[in-house]
Amino acid sequence: MMKKKSISSSKASLVLFLCQMISALDVPLDSKLLEELSQPPTITQQSPKDYIVDPRENIVIQCEAKGKPPPSFSWTRNGTHFDIDKDAQVTMKPDSGTLVINIMNGGKAEAYEGVYQCTARNERGAAISNNIVIRPSRSPLWTKEKLEPNQVREGDSLVLHCRPPVGLPPPIIFWMDNAFQRLPQSERVSQGLNGDLYFSNVQPEDTREDYICYARFNHTQTIQQKQPISVKVFSMDSLNDTIAANLSDTDIYGAKPVTERQPILLTPTGSTSTKVELRGNVLLLECIAAGLPTPVIRWIKEGGELPANRTFFENFKKTLKIIDVSEADSGNYKCIARNILGSAHHVISVTVKAAPYWITAPRNLVLSPGEDGTLICRANGNPKPNISWLANGVPIAIAPEDPSRKVDGDTIIFSHVQERSSAVYQCNASNEYGYLLANAFVNILAEPPRILTPANKLYQVIADSPALLDCAYFGSPKPEIEWFKGVKGSILRGNEYVFHDNGTLEIPVAQKDSAGTYTCVARNELGKIQNEVQLEVKDPTMIIKQPEYKVIQRYGQVSFECIIKHDSTLLPTVIWLKDNDELPDDERFLVGKDNLTIMNVTDKDDGTYTCIVNTTLDSVSASAVLTVVARPNPPFDLELTGQLERSVELSWIPGDENNSPITNFVIEYEDGLHEPGVWHYQTEVPGTQTTVQLKLSPYVNYSFRVIAVNEIGRSQPSEPSEQYLTKSANPDENPSNVQGIGSEPDNLVITWESLKGFQSNGPGLQYKVSWRQKDVDDEWTSVIVANVSKYIVSGTPTFVPYEIKVQALNDLGYAPEPSEVIGHSGEDLPMVAPGNVQVRVINSTLAKVHWDPVPLKTVRGHLQGYKVYYWKVQSLSRRSRRHVEKKILTFRGNKTFGMLPGLEPYSSYKLNVRVVNGKGEGPASPDKVFKTPEGVPSSPSFLKITNPTLDSLTLEWGLPTHPNGVLTSYILKFQPINNTHELGPLVEIRIPANESSLILKNLNYSTRYKFYFNAQTSVGSGSQITEEAVTIMDEAMASRQVDIATQGWFIGLMCAVALLILILLIVCFIRRNKGGKYPVKEKEDAHADPEIQPMKEDDGTFGEYSDAEDHKPLKKGSRTPSDRTVKKEDSDDSLVDYGEGVNGQFNEDGSFIGQYSGKKEKEPAEGNESSEAPSPVNAMNSFV
Repeated sequence: MMKKKSISSSKASLVLFLCQMISALDVPLDSKLLEELSQPPTITQQSPKDYIVDPRENIVIQCEAKGKPPPSFSWTRNGTHFDIDKDAQVTMKPDSGTLVINIMNGGKAEAYEGVYQCTARNERGAAISNNIVIRPSRSPLWTKEKLEPNQVREGDSLVLHCRPPVGLPPPIIFWMDNAFQRLPQSERVSQGLNGDLYFSNVQPEDTREDYICYARFNHTQTIQQKQPISVKVFSMDSLNDTIAANLSDTDIYGAKPVTERQPILLTPTGSTSTKVELRGNVLLLECIAAGLPTPVIRWIKEGGELPANRTFFENFKKTLKIIDVSEADSGNYKCIARNILGSAHHVISVTVKAAPYWITAPRNLVLSPGEDGTLICRANGNPKPNISWLANGVPIAIAPEDPSRKVDGDTIIFSHVQERSSAVYQCNASNEYGYLLANAFVNILAEPPRILTPANKLYQVIADSPALLDCAYFGSPKPEIEWFKGVKGSILRGNEYVFHDNGTLEIPVAQKDSAGTYTCVARNELGKIQNEVQLEVKDPTMIIKQPEYKVIQRYGQVSFECIIKHDSTLLPTVIWLKDNDELPDDERFLVGKDNLTIMNVTDKDDGTYTCIVNTTLDSVSASAVLTVVARPNPPFDLELTGQLERSVELSWIPGDENNSPITNFVIEYEDGLHEPGVWHYQTEVPGTQTTVQLKLSPYVNYSFRVIAVNEIGRSQPSEPSEQYLTKSANPDENPSNVQGIGSEPDNLVITWESLKGFQSNGPGLQYKVSWRQKDVDDEWTSVIVANVSKYIVSGTPTFVPYEIKVQALNDLGYAPEPSEVIGHSGEDLPMVAPGNVQVRVINSTLAKVHWDPVPLKTVRGHLQGYKVYYWKVQSLSRRSRRHVEKKILTFRGNKTFGMLPGLEPYSSYKLNVRVVNGKGEGPASPDKVFKTPEGVPSSPSFLKITNPTLDSLTLEWGLPTHPNGVLTSYILKFQPINNTHELGPLVEIRIPANESSLILKNLNYSTRYKFYFNAQTSVGSGSQITEEAVTIMDEAMASRQVDIATQGWFIGLMCAVALLILILLIVCFIRRNKGGKYPVKEKEDAHADPEIQPMKEDDGTFGEYSDAEDHKPLKKGSRTPSDRTVKKEDSDDSLVDYGEGVNGQFNEDGSFIGQYSGKKEKEPAEGNESSEAPSPVNAMNSFV
């Protein structure tokens, strides 16, 4: 079933006049159709019902109408035909009913006063205008009158009457003086609604002679002026002397002084009154009271509340104003005037009447022959209006009969109309307060269907949005509309479509497959017509990367992205807005394809930025806020209040926080008396606080400034506050950091940190320095010095304790009693050396020294510790002396032992010990000699391999740089390296210590060997050095090999061998993965190395050999290439001193707390106890 949205409840009616109907359907009407269709007249423009004209200008009475054919116009005046052809002053505009009455060429406006009505007529009916009452405006002059001066006693009430001339329309009243200045008004003096000027009580300042009432007539743009009114106010004091002789004893002026009076109402009079107002107008109620003091007016509604949002008080609450009144506003309104002596009130009974107003105005009918319809005319008012009908301007009772028409009160019912039933009907609703007149035509048309939508019109919509395909039509009777998709498609039905009464097809959610050709068919009993339209469905425009909220510091750079996706057939345009307005015309704003960049951001760039993407079919937008932050603006308006001797309250107004909340305020002060221009930190408070109580010091000329702080940084300082000089007082504190240290053996230097300027608390800052020897019954010795920070006491014993104190004072007195400190007079060098120095050698590089402490009295100062001087005298292995370099270890405190690290093995050393105080070192103890035992040697200084032959190599080496003992032998280990970089069996040879070269023979030709070489002492083997060398190839054999290599049989043999080797390698690889070992055939039975694992009895192979040291023999498959000459390895122990100073330190118990970082001696290839290796020849034969 088709889903239809009905516009009218009556199936028979075509709802509204044709233009109105088409407009309601939101379909444009073809102008040719309007030219072809007949329609009765319709009044489109007319003058107001009550038309007040300017008598000095031409009178224009408007009457415009439309219809087909165009209507003709006629007028009535005062109910009779107005023949304009007989009045030369009256003309009618062409193609219009508007009258122009020529007043400016001799006519008089008063002659044309009356009630006018216009009629517009064509062959289908007649429409009439309202009754237009023409009245010329009037602005008469004030009548001449003699105004007596007003003499009034101070405190009495007064009313100055205006009584303007009656004008049309009524004039606007206002009071002014001779200088054309408005007279001031107040609760005491005000103008009433009738134009009179009311004084609740007069005062002497009200005396003047130029109270002038003006009447302004807006229609004629004229102002009329009343004669000036004079007012003279007399006070009782002046009356007593000036007019006492002219007044009797009973006269009111002489008998009564100025007294206060309770309120009485000047207007309205009496206790009650009535007021009638029309619905929709403005209700104005007024109460003005006299009294002294001036009364205050209050308004209430009895039994209800004053209407909210429509109630206003004017003229100092003397006027109650209610706008847009309705019947509900009827009731009793009470005004109450009150002062301290009493009150007065008045009740105004308000009745709201209503001129007629429409409930349902008649609407035009367009019917086809045989259809039914109704005209409804419903109005309301108070009293209820009478409804009367006219047909073509004639009362319907005397109009020509129409059998299809029936009048039923406010309704005309039409049944089975015919074309002759066309007419214009007028509905008149009237009561005593006015009338309403409405024209509504009934137009009977018989027209075949017409489709007004252009053929093949293209509609483009966005996917998932509604598609509205128009089929604007007209026909009488009203055509039925059907829609089809495609040229031969079936009729469209179902819930996915909505069919509107105006012919529009709505697809609520258009999809891609909704695109295509749609056909609209309109048919009625007079014919059929169809039209095709096209629908295209486009992809929606999307913003896939929206601008994001940004916070940027002032003068920075910011970018907003706006990346879009759109239908390829649509051309998008991107517009950027700031705060819903265009971007500023500023070169700092750079609009790119997908972004907006703002350079050098300022505060005014703060706001919301919107990216709007428009196509011809849709529009999308996305917004982001830019917050520009900066350091806050400085605070301002600093104010000091509550000044006391030791405190003051500082307040300020924060500056702009620049979008970053103020976290705290820093308060600084300047002492203009002692340090002008220097600002010091005083305190800080949270950012929510704008006042602070500051503690002050005496005798300081304070100025304060405030700095605001937010996350961005600190503001500029505020302007300084006013200065505040505090009173002088005794010092509150004494100097700090008092010390007594002698610089010479016979003096005591007393020092202290002077008070700062603001700490002096007053002028004349000085210090009282006092001292006495401790533990001696001496009196204090004191001296007063100027504002300095040092005093020297001479002639003191050497290094004795003193009690010291320093007290501040100024011109007003002393500071509190200072605390005492202990100091000492000057030190002298210690007198004796430590005794009983003993040395115990722990190992070849470490020794421990002991000594007896010196007596404290001989130290003659603060004991700082002991220094041990030690130095190497000679190496016992070389018997040669070298430059003596003394080393020093310092041991803090009263230590009696220490460790000496980093000694060289097999050497002779000397040492002595000295005590140390603040002055220096005491005498040295006698030198103590000790020797270190042997150690392992360093590596040989070099290893060279020369003179390679087919089966021999020559090895040369140098002595170890540090033998560290008596060399006993050298250990040489070597092993071959095959072409796959695998290592062969290891051979070891022990060489006498006095040898420096060796020739190795019976080596394999053209073979690389790796050598490991180190020296030994009785303690063990030293670190080793490594080297590689290659024996040379025989030239004849090489040439034979070249010749054989060219033979085919040899090539085949080599291929077979290569295949066999490959198979063997695979087997070895599998075995190695399982066990990780490689066997070495042991051929040598003698001189077996105890460090090498014994031969297995079952298969005659060696066990696995492995070692983690860097210079031990390499594992199978590894190589370490080196140069021909190997640099000697440094085996010297680095001296990490165990004492302090330049060398190190010990704990209190003498344990070493420094770090000993000497290099570890390298382990030999097979350990320190390796025996001699097998012979080179056998070793070569065993290599596989």
